[in-house]
Amino acid sequence: MSKILVVDDESDLEILIKQKFRQKIRQNEYEFLFALNGREALEQLEKHKDVDLVLSDINMPEMDGLTLLSKISESNSLLKSVIVSAYGDMENIRTAMNRGAFDFVTKPVDFKDLEITIDRTLAHVQQIKQTLKAVKENDILRMYVDETVLNFMGKREVDSSIFENEVVEGSVAFIDIVGFTQISETQPPDVVVNLLNEYFDIMVKEIINQKGIVDKFMGDCIMAVFKGPYHLDRAIDACLAIRTKLQELPERNKEGFKPQISIGINSGEMVSGNIGSCTLRRLDYTVIGDMVNVAARLQSAAGVNQILISENNYTLIKESFSCREIGPITMKNKKSPMVIYEVIS
Repeated sequence: MSKILVVDDESDLEILIKQKFRQKIRQNEYEFLFALNGREALEQLEKHKDVDLVLSDINMPEMDGLTLLSKISESNSLLKSVIVSAYGDMENIRTAMNRGAFDFVTKPVDFKDLEITIDRTLAHVQQIKQTLKAVKENDILRMYVDETVLNFMGKREVDSSIFENEVVEGSVAFIDIVGFTQISETQPPDVVVNLLNEYFDIMVKEIINQKGIVDKFMGDCIMAVFKGPYHLDRAIDACLAIRTKLQELPERNKEGFKPQISIGINSGEMVSGNIGSCTLRRLDYTVIGDMVNVAARLQSAAGVNQILISENNYTLIKESFSCREIGPITMKNKKSPMVIYEVIS
């Protein structure tokens, strides 16, 4: 059952909501909570931690809907909000979207359209929950700790293969958010961290969708590993999806920042194992080797929104992806220049 909080100072709306959605209420698909303004809404959210969706008007006493959106974004970035208001001008729509609104429905309310919007938003919420669950269950969560910590946490039946070192075949992608350093130099720490986490969440979702593993977060860059059948194709698909998702995001007016990325991908053999310091009891299950180094250097060479691969990798995927030759570049510790290609689509 999905729990929905309706925030509106028009008391008649509560009656209409209960009438129009009575079937879904009876079938325990929806449970509605109500508040007359943003202040009451925050009190309801404090009492009901399991609210999935907020439907909010803009113009309300004590605390308006746009202020409520900001408060929700600060306290619960996973909670989705839909604005339901007569103020349907572009300025209000953009302000609402920039403050975290998932969608916008204008009054007088078309309840069929509202139902479709609710279902679509709840589906998105469920997808986020599944993604988070997948992250928790993903083997990568066991890669950040050593055996002592795992035993302490009660995970005594972990597959012993996690502690074995081996040579594996796979693909590595380095995905860097271009220019994010300027945000970290000009914005408060909370803004920097929340914004970076928001972008990382979008990127991680696409990596997991392609059965990839987030090996590590490095500042404003993600290192992702793909193994198994068609690992190079899946790595490229994930990176193309990440680029598209980030390009669709609006510019953050307050911070004056629109996310862009540079990506390097490489495929081949790499060493996989627990790397770190036993003295510090800090070991990461990760991959290393020349193939990984080349992927990192390809990312460094990539321009804004570019995805770069080697010529060898290009020959493997040229029938599946549209690419263009960039030409030879010189890489550190490489005797000869390497011909590289940009993945277009």
